[in-house]
Amino acid sequence: MSPSNRSRLRAHPASLPPSTSSDGTRRRILETALQLFASRGYHDTSIRDLAKVLELQPSALYAHFASKEHVLAELVRIGHEAHHEALQAALKDAEPEPRQQVRALVRAHTRTHATHPQLAVVVNEELYALTPELAAPAIALRDKSTELLAEVIERGMAQKCFAPPHPRVTAAAISAMGVRLPYWYDQGSTLDVDTLAEAHAELALRMLCGDLAR
Repeated sequence: MSPSNRSRLRAHPASLPPSTSSDGTRRRILETALQLFASRGYHDTSIRDLAKVLELQPSALYAHFASKEHVLAELVRIGHEAHHEALQAALKDAEPEPRQQVRALVRAHTRTHATHPQLAVVVNEELYALTPELAAPAIALRDKSTELLAEVIERGMAQKCFAPPHPRVTAAAISAMGVRLPYWYDQGSTLDVDTLAEAHAELALRMLCGDLAR
């Protein structure tokens, strides 16, 4: 994300999903790190920067996290976990018909990225700053989320509901619609999140129907 795009994220306070279990000082550290990592970048934020904003000594941070990388790993895990839980809940509440399940998944995917843009940026851009060991929990969750959509698409193709020219490419394009939201979407605009989510769902179905829509 370019510096100019990152600066957009400074205008809105960073927040963690309601389901986040951390509280007290640990939560403050995570929320502050989220704001700094999203607006400045992980590599351009030091432990001293984080401690200064929190008005703590750098040593106080190490009582909660072993390193800056561990702070990032926890944020990335939280983001992927919240996203996966949102997709699971949407799928559980959706009708069994594949088109309705795609609508539900895409709406949930869109909402999580639109309502937590800082977390979305950190999760998607900074994951690769982690060692494989620290990234593993988040990557496992990401793979599970990817599989949820892939399974619905496969079922829809078997039932002749979908006919995408290339299922994997189409699934990636559907996911990218949500991932790109922090780069352009402003929650204060006239386009509300529900309308945006519905628009993304409609676009996803058009991509998946392919020749069936012609």
